[in-house]
Amino acid sequence: MEKVLVTGGCGLIGQHICSGLLKKGYEVIAVDREENGYNDGKPHYTSVQCEPTDKNAIAELFEKHDFYAVVHASCTVDNDMGPVVTDKQVKDSAAVDKFIYRYAMTSTVKKFVLLSTDQVYQFPKSREPIREDNDLKPSTNYAAMKYAAEKAIVSELKHHNKEDLLCCIVRFPAVYTFNFTDNLISKITDPKDGSNFVFGQGQYGFQLCCVHNLVDFILCFIKNADNHTYAGIYNVADKELTTAADIITFMRTNHRLGAVMQKQPTGAIGKLKGIFGASKEEKQNYRYLDLSRLENNNMLDKTKASKLVTFRWDIHNTK
Repeated sequence: MEKVLVTGGCGLIGQHICSGLLKKGYEVIAVDREENGYNDGKPHYTSVQCEPTDKNAIAELFEKHDFYAVVHASCTVDNDMGPVVTDKQVKDSAAVDKFIYRYAMTSTVKKFVLLSTDQVYQFPKSREPIREDNDLKPSTNYAAMKYAAEKAIVSELKHHNKEDLLCCIVRFPAVYTFNFTDNLISKITDPKDGSNFVFGQGQYGFQLCCVHNLVDFILCFIKNADNHTYAGIYNVADKELTTAADIITFMRTNHRLGAVMQKQPTGAIGKLKGIFGASKEEKQNYRYLDLSRLENNNMLDKTKASKLVTFRWDIHNTK
């Protein structure tokens, strides 16, 4: 039975990755600073509780086990970080990346998946889909941190000349599940007073990623990617944009939602935009409502990822 190491394996994203891997017949070892019990008791699952910066604990795992694959999900916002990414977390992430990569490059690992973010892209001014080779311009602490993680693993691959290791960098937007709705709600919440609102009829859209789409892609890569044509960067997200109206309908049907105000885009967007230049903390907040994107309806181009997996989950059927 092939073994997979999942860092950040007890977080929102990590727990679903571990669950999917177990169902596919892998032995899974999850590393996280906190345990959550989601996969406890399942056959072939082990949870190791330690800080992501604990080099000794990580070294011991690589010494004891011959891992077939590593899914590096620690230092991911929805796994183990709060809404504001601090300078210390950025520094810790870089240290974690460095020794995780080194252990992977000098061991039996054949496949490595790094979770990154679509925030690394320079947002285009057109409605063209954002492709993997689009210009990069990280504008938040989290985006800069993940871009550094991407560059670091590319550097390590070149340094160790690991021709037998397939590396996959996954860039994805804000995630959600049926019960995790924070990232959905943030799209219709005025950051100034916390009220819910839409512009017009709410038919403008946001690119989001159901956690199960992300997990499906990772499982397909680990199970089916068999040569270097599959290595590289992938955009992973829902097949279509999620409109503000979709979010309101979903929340009213399945969860509690207060009053929603209707606002006119003209002028209102300009007033709210000023909020985001006022505070460094708000700029660091990965869930901040970037209203410059609201009028563009840009989405990620998922053509490359679609060759491996069908994006079958969205806000209408998430679980």
